[in-house]
Amino acid sequence: MIYIFLANGFEEIEAVSVIDVLRRAEYQVETVAVGTKDKRVSGAHNMVVEADRCEQEIHFGAARAIVLPGGMPGTLNLEKSSVVQQAIQHCEKQGKWIAAICAAPSILGHMGILQGKTVTCFPGFEEELTGAQVSDAPVCQDGTLITGKGPGAAIAFALQLVAAISGEDLANNLRMSMQCQPM
Repeated sequence: MIYIFLANGFEEIEAVSVIDVLRRAEYQVETVAVGTKDKRVSGAHNMVVEADRCEQEIHFGAARAIVLPGGMPGTLNLEKSSVVQQAIQHCEKQGKWIAAICAAPSILGHMGILQGKTVTCFPGFEEELTGAQVSDAPVCQDGTLITGKGPGAAIAFALQLVAAISGEDLANNLRMSMQCQPM
């Protein structure tokens, strides 16, 4: 299972594009509402979505990967969640994929898990990436950690997660079927 966490104020492109690409890859993907009990989450640009489940309903043992979209105040709302914090810690300890884009890598920096990792983020959040080697690349992968710069890198970010999980062939097939140019 790939869990995509959505908190009020999430960046819509970074969430919806990633959900779409991962489902095209035929992965089991569930969206998880953070900070609400009715599964409805409002994005940074007022797009309202209904998540598949609430944060209290996820099972860490089923997680193959987690995805943290950025956006404001979505990133701040994700970081406040003890469930999101626990999911990150679980995935780090178990060697599962952690993918964070835009401002969301700052959560990982605040948790101290970026030490010595090469990562990217939305400009202005670099100082939040404690211990990291910050890259200007649109997408970075360092071990089981994948980071993306922002909304414009959302599809490349999702395709990198596909390549990491299933290999370049599937990612390239998806890229071609979606008419995406390599970054």
